[in-house]
Amino acid sequence: MDKTASFENFLATQSVQVPVLDFAINLLISAVLAYIVGRLYVRFGSSISNREIFSRNLVLLTLIIMVVITIVKSSLALSLGLVGALSIVRFRAAIKDPEELIYLFLAIAIGLGMGADQLVTTVMACSLIGAIIVIRGLRREKQEQPNNLYITITSKTSQDTVDVSLTSISSILKNHCRAIELKRYDFDTDSVETSFHIDIKDIVSLEKLSTQLKELDSNVRVNFIEQNGIFE
Repeated sequence: MDKTASFENFLATQSVQVPVLDFAINLLISAVLAYIVGRLYVRFGSSISNREIFSRNLVLLTLIIMVVITIVKSSLALSLGLVGALSIVRFRAAIKDPEELIYLFLAIAIGLGMGADQLVTTVMACSLIGAIIVIRGLRREKQEQPNNLYITITSKTSQDTVDVSLTSISSILKNHCRAIELKRYDFDTDSVETSFHIDIKDIVSLEKLSTQLKELDSNVRVNFIEQNGIFE
């Protein structure tokens, strides 16, 4: 009983008051760093998904992690409670692009560092990683042809629909694009989804391309996403 009471007293006394001013400063710096990371992702990322929308989540994620770490580090009891809570929580968000995981982990790292009051280390690490992202992105832009669109073609596969083959899609794209690059090909029993990175010639070619894809099968759905390029 004495040992149990001593342990409970230890947990109760292991609570540190967090300075409000320091917490506010760390919160502000975390938001700024996360915003910069989001802008780097939008500018230099190569993910097919909407990077602008995804980047907005990075700031919130960073701030939440920073707040959790700040609160937890002030109390051993809260730390033990967090371990128990995480053991029963399951996150099942589907991340299809590995690049998104990289930026998510970077946002989490910022939150952890600022929550632990490691300001200098966190800022230095973010600066170095940011510089690497910029240098790598600029080199990739010089080496690659400036593709300016992502196109996703989705078609259903059933007895009542026409099977749209990858060969037929590629043939149409080559007739209207200066360059094409297959990024993703998802196939299941109900549908086929194909994504290409393309360098379209002009607006007229874009319209003809869409029309010919629709002629393959009336149920085909075509989505275009602009990627920093401009039409001539």
